[in-house]
Amino acid sequence: MKKLSRRDFLRKAGLGAAGLGLGFPLIDGLTRSAAAFSAGGKRYKDYNIVFVSFDAVQAAHVHAYGYPRDITPTIDSMAAQGFRFANTISVSSWTVPASMTWFTGVYPSEHRLLNKFVIYEPPVEKLSKLKELAPNLVTLAEIMKKNGYATGGFTGDAGVNGIFGYSQGFDAYFDKVKFGGLDRSIPEALVWLKENKGKKFFMFLHGYDAHGQHIPTGGFDYRFVDPGYDYRYKGTKEEQEALREEGLAKGKLNMREEDVRFWRAIYDEKINREDALFKGFLDGLGKLGLMDKTLFVLTADHGTECFEHGRIDHGFTLFNELVHVPLIITLPRGKDRRVISDQVSSVDVMPTVLDLLDVRLSDHVRKQLRGSSLVPAMSGVPVAKDVYSETDYRLYTFKRSILTKEGWKFVYTLENKGRELYNLKDDPGEKADLVDREPRIAYELEQRLFAFFKSIGHDLTKGRWETGLSPVYESQAKGYKKK
Repeated sequence: MKKLSRRDFLRKAGLGAAGLGLGFPLIDGLTRSAAAFSAGGKRYKDYNIVFVSFDAVQAAHVHAYGYPRDITPTIDSMAAQGFRFANTISVSSWTVPASMTWFTGVYPSEHRLLNKFVIYEPPVEKLSKLKELAPNLVTLAEIMKKNGYATGGFTGDAGVNGIFGYSQGFDAYFDKVKFGGLDRSIPEALVWLKENKGKKFFMFLHGYDAHGQHIPTGGFDYRFVDPGYDYRYKGTKEEQEALREEGLAKGKLNMREEDVRFWRAIYDEKINREDALFKGFLDGLGKLGLMDKTLFVLTADHGTECFEHGRIDHGFTLFNELVHVPLIITLPRGKDRRVISDQVSSVDVMPTVLDLLDVRLSDHVRKQLRGSSLVPAMSGVPVAKDVYSETDYRLYTFKRSILTKEGWKFVYTLENKGRELYNLKDDPGEKADLVDREPRIAYELEQRLFAFFKSIGHDLTKGRWETGLSPVYESQAKGYKKK
């Protein structure tokens, strides 16, 4: 194939000369936020907002998103009363980098919370901290607090531990139970609400209920497991961890179909239990008389692979089972509702929250935000755009992707220059890699991907991409010795 010149590529891609440099306006979706903030749509100044993260819940396992098993009646009800964004793509495929994007409005490469440790060379172990990695960034909670909101965060610890910077701007931040579920965070949240019900509030509510390392209180009842299953597996966190690591080491797990169905049933039971706990939280808000002046944003930081590509868990790829997440916004009294099919990004969440609440932004914050408010979409304005994701999971791999609004997905693996291309319109399961069959499209998307990251200050052609060890779980670091 004849290599395109830079000028030919720009002309073919429809980009001006600034499009591959630092000229943000010509890269789809980067800086439409200023215009979006002045677009039409309702504002809810001084209303409360509850931002909920159902950690590790992939969109494809939510009934409102087409999952055949009716396991999410509460979430479905919220979706029916509000705005369901059908095609939201997370900026990353695991908790630490993905969640911080909600609170900073920038990509992981910019907030730099890419792994649990910024240095892991025992005996030197330096945790990643937002204040040290990106000291100029202002968090969503800090903005809300400055605007007179009481701010409370109630979480399952682990990847959203306050020590990483998640507690910045929160008056109260609960992170005491590692991989804790909503059964731990909701009681704390309701106590805080009772103490602050006379104030306008911003709440972050989070639970690890669907995560592989979370086991429901009292254990499983196996409500969705096939009758007659021989229980080779029990669904323990030790089994899940072993399968995760085996999948990473071998590239694919060798499992019986009945075992695959078992693990999907376990995942569904976790989600079903979480949905019921969330209903209890809504009931609690109702008893406090807070529902009529409270907005809800429901989402997930990432999904979890349930053997769609032969493995279990998350973080190590950018397939859609990991980055396609639910996003539901419900306004008071549920009068406005719409299904929005346009493709959007999780980087859009922070500007959307600020826009909905009509929060005045400083020039510094406006320049900080990479995403666009989705309020116009709630009024029927088209907002579809190309979206970008990334993962540097445990230094095991370094991947970047672009998913175009037309349905083409290109993934680049930096450590080995691996290239993948999928047509999600024809192949939503990302089974057929077309990189050899469609070299021109792959080349064009590679250029756009690299141009995007360069535009936010990250030249992917420079530097060394060496794999190594940056553990998330203690077991991963046993016997580690620096090379």
